[in-house]
Amino acid sequence: MISARDSLLTAAIHPSPCCEPRRGVTRPDILLLHYTGMYSCERAIDWLSRPEAKVSCHYVIDVDGTITQMVAEDQRAWHAGVSAWGGETDINSRSVGFEIHNPGHDQGYPDFPEAQMAAVVALASDVVRRWSIPPERVLAHSDVAPARKIDPGEKFDWRRLARAGIGLWIPPEPVDPADAGFEPGARDDTIAKAQDLLRRYGYAVETTGELDVSTALVLAAFQRHFRPARVDGRLDASTLATIERLVAALVTRGASARA
Repeated sequence: MISARDSLLTAAIHPSPCCEPRRGVTRPDILLLHYTGMYSCERAIDWLSRPEAKVSCHYVIDVDGTITQMVAEDQRAWHAGVSAWGGETDINSRSVGFEIHNPGHDQGYPDFPEAQMAAVVALASDVVRRWSIPPERVLAHSDVAPARKIDPGEKFDWRRLARAGIGLWIPPEPVDPADAGFEPGARDDTIAKAQDLLRRYGYAVETTGELDVSTALVLAAFQRHFRPARVDGRLDASTLATIERLVAALVTRGASARA
């Protein structure tokens, strides 16, 4: 089993039968982060290990920092569901999935505690190093499935991960309370520009120039990850400026990698 045990990290083993060989690829190039959305970590691990659940993940991280491995990293765990990123739709085959225990938005959505975040950082650092996962492919479940998912949500500390070399992050443009952004259904060239930039980054969105339902869901996913001060699915100046900076950082990173 390829696991955190190959490094200095310690992980308990609780195997899940819900896995199979990766399809079309031999190694992951995405790290995908979720929250469990269940009352207790024990219940989450139990559910993820049941054949009838037909869901699994590679690792579960409890609030006290305990790490449990459920699927070997070289296997395809069933955690992403119907999802897409960068034109790819089999995200399970391309990713390592973390379930970070948090009861979720429907059950109070508490903060992610320090011990848990420290464990996430340590494990994520180990995984991205061993598999050479690029920063722009450290993603939220909501990024790849914005119509279905909102986890791990706006309280998750992506900035902390980036400071540890995990993921791509730029300081978000401050929100102007007076700027409500484009209303749902609005049409404008600025909306088309934002859609194009979001698609360039990897989000599954069409360039239509309309702030339709699909675009609003993608904008909300982007805001949860990169501009969490206000998550409303509208395109305001803060969101657009943050998208522009993020894509510029991606381009700069790509140019540096080619140099």
